[in-house]
Amino acid sequence: MGSVLSRLPKQSDPNVLVGFDTGDDAGVYQISSSVALVQTVDFFTPIVDDPYTFGQIAATNSLSDVYAMGGRPLTALSIVGFPNSGQDLDMLEKILQGGLAKMQEAGCSVIGGHSIADNEIKFGYAVTGMVDPRRVLTNQGARPGDCLVLTKRLGTGVIATALKQQKARQSDVEASIESMRMLNRKGSEVAQEFDVHAATDITGFGLLGHAHAMALASKVSMVFDHKQIEFLPGAVEYSRQGFFSGGLKNNAQFLEGCLEFDEGVPEEIRSLLVDPQTSGGLLLVVSEKDALALVEKLREHSVPASQIGKVLERTSPLIRVI
Repeated sequence: MGSVLSRLPKQSDPNVLVGFDTGDDAGVYQISSSVALVQTVDFFTPIVDDPYTFGQIAATNSLSDVYAMGGRPLTALSIVGFPNSGQDLDMLEKILQGGLAKMQEAGCSVIGGHSIADNEIKFGYAVTGMVDPRRVLTNQGARPGDCLVLTKRLGTGVIATALKQQKARQSDVEASIESMRMLNRKGSEVAQEFDVHAATDITGFGLLGHAHAMALASKVSMVFDHKQIEFLPGAVEYSRQGFFSGGLKNNAQFLEGCLEFDEGVPEEIRSLLVDPQTSGGLLLVVSEKDALALVEKLREHSVPASQIGKVLERTSPLIRVI
């Protein structure tokens, strides 16, 4: 997709503060000196069996791009693909109910949507939020010396794969679901109290894939300490057993040549660091002086944050894991 977008003509609207050409999580459009709109869209196929829970996760995931930009969600439009072959409409109702519940929790009003007949169920939202144009968080602001803070544990991808193969423990699935339907709202709000220079949310490209995009945009390198990264219950075990999705393998291939692991990093951890996440946490780039206080404040608000690495001057490799 990136190669296609790069061939499109450049836009010249001065009110576009963040467009599709920067690879950020959402677009930002300024409408006054103190107000800008944040706009994003996301939808996907079911990753859990329960329709209400699927709706919750899809909504939480759709909201995360707005939070990653430092914004506050305002309105949402639902996007639905659903079979017209007589499949139980109660299932669709439960999906919509789950999504609406999370939107209400976020203070975001669902004001409409669009549906199509599709053989495969798909659900998500286009979300519009608001942000101060002087305080937009992008993926371009990382500076050498900054610290990297992650607000959720990793592992939703391998747990989902193990679930599909009926090998996941119920307690591990429940912990993963709880993480996926936890809004990034508090993480975003707390981040605005500190000297945070950049942010992104961790989704389909995995931790290191999204870090790679941020490092490129900021013209820096990053080093991660694998011992400081926390994983969901069961994730390391499922990774060791090889419950890998096609997305994980694609992410690993994409990063070849710009990612280096120290010899002491176990194979199962290497895989988890490129594991596609659904509704993952925020990767926050914060000044060294604020890093510890940021993590402490996040944890006070029940956000399972950890300081996991540092930003370096641009070097090779672009991303290193020690």
